[in-house]
Amino acid sequence: MNKGELVDKVAEKANVTKKQADAVLSAAIDSIMEAVSNGDKVTLVGFGSFEPRERKAREGRNPKTGEAMEIPATKVPAFSAGKLFKEMVAPK
Repeated sequence: MNKGELVDKVAEKANVTKKQADAVLSAAIDSIMEAVSNGDKVTLVGFGSFEPRERKAREGRNPKTGEAMEIPATKVPAFSAGKLFKEMVAPK
């Protein structure tokens, strides 16, 4: 499912126009990305949590030459699925 299909589904379920659904979905996504980029954790009960995580510096290999290289530490976004979401995907 892509964003357009998601907008269609949200508009149908919420009984709003596609334009309104797109505006709300875009605002929600932008707000989540902004919060996580500022170091905050965003928790949507039942769905999951978005948070920034620290990735330590490590040694890697250049695939072309096989030469060892240092990969610097960085911050990455992470998502952890909530209990309800996990149960919907993999029912017991």
